[in-house]
Amino acid sequence: MRSKNKLFKNQNSRYLLLGSLLSIAIAFSPYLFYIYEIFPSGPVWENSFFTYESRYYEDVMTAAWTYSGKITPLFLLLIWFFTCKHWWYHVILVPIAMYSFQIIILFYQDVYLRTDFMDINQLIYLAPFFIIILSIVYLIRVKIFDRIYGLDLSELEETEVSVFSNISDKDRKELKEFQEDEEDIEHSNVLVEDYYRKL
Repeated sequence: MRSKNKLFKNQNSRYLLLGSLLSIAIAFSPYLFYIYEIFPSGPVWENSFFTYESRYYEDVMTAAWTYSGKITPLFLLLIWFFTCKHWWYHVILVPIAMYSFQIIILFYQDVYLRTDFMDINQLIYLAPFFIIILSIVYLIRVKIFDRIYGLDLSELEETEVSVFSNISDKDRKELKEFQEDEEDIEHSNVLVEDYYRKL
């Protein structure tokens, strides 16, 4: 009993620590955005590790401002994606992919002055990814609804909805069967009444 209680306390303290770190990271996200202010103004930034030359913006601070404007929402979206407990959390991958793609474009644009192959029609590059993610989310939704409401997926395939009427062929068939069953019941009631009269 004590070992189980100790394991429960360790697990709770781990969740508390992780939650505290995530809340601190979210609280400091404005500082992540304004980190561009520490970069120098000018086309070249030299430090002991590397040299960065801003060719497109011709100012390292402007390039850093552009990067921080994309990295900060990407950072927050990643936290949301990894901590979200809803069934639709895969949809968060769509804006994550968009911001990641924009960061890559910014880098190529600023460092190589070359974006002619990516800057035009960005949605064409991202559309297959969006379609795959939305398909996965829709399939998850169908499976969840199947579990919750006990729907049979084969019923969805059998249902043919007419464009001009509000009732589907399957519903029309069920309605007709119901009416026939009621007629049979009424007919059997008449026979029972006749039987009792004769007695």
